[in-house]
Amino acid sequence: MLITGAARGIGFACAKVFAEACWRVIAVDVLEPVDKKPFKIFIQSDLATDSGLQKTAAYAQKIPSLDALVNNAAVQIIKPLLETNEQEIDRVMNLNVKVPLFLAQTFFNRLSPGGSIVNIASVHALSTSQHIGTYAASKAALLSLTRTMALEFGVHDIRANALLPGAVDTEMLRDGFGRGHLGQDDPEQQLKEMASRHPLGRIGRPEDIASAAYFLADVSQSGFMTGQTLIVDGGCLAKLSSE
Repeated sequence: MLITGAARGIGFACAKVFAEACWRVIAVDVLEPVDKKPFKIFIQSDLATDSGLQKTAAYAQKIPSLDALVNNAAVQIIKPLLETNEQEIDRVMNLNVKVPLFLAQTFFNRLSPGGSIVNIASVHALSTSQHIGTYAASKAALLSLTRTMALEFGVHDIRANALLPGAVDTEMLRDGFGRGHLGQDDPEQQLKEMASRHPLGRIGRPEDIASAAYFLADVSQSGFMTGQTLIVDGGCLAKLSSE
């Protein structure tokens, strides 16, 4: 399997889960991972650049087959819409939407029958908040792209599903605290405040999302699922904001 954004957070947790299940993990990230144990092959590459995309694409000729492609790499811009510039919009849409499509095209002929594409989107695709609009729009676009992949790839026995994490304790989440939407200044207090808003009383762990990604990738567990959105958010979207 090939996973992007694998050096930390959700991507690294996914790599560990798949490696522990004896999958051969090929990982891509612009960052150098602290621990390379889960990776059979690690490609240090910036997918936001043409050279990085081509470097990754070159491995398509070296990989005989893939059972899964997990598009996890993403970038988030914390800014009001009226202050977001063209370069920032392009950066978000490029990595969050264009790259998953490009990699699906590039590695499609390497995907085995029964293979799976798992696109890591976000609950922000369905319900969002201020100062994160470009990111939310990119994840909504990824949902539409996933559905089209399911329609066009199904005849080749390739499935495509989107996984929508809620709040997960990652660096991206903590960076997002700069929006000030929780009314707290201290990051640990913001985590506690966010946890209290979840029906399960906690925010997610990267391992929670990794387990769901494995479910969607494994044909023996989800072989009749395609074009679907799997929400893993601790029940957050189930609650009316007016309550």
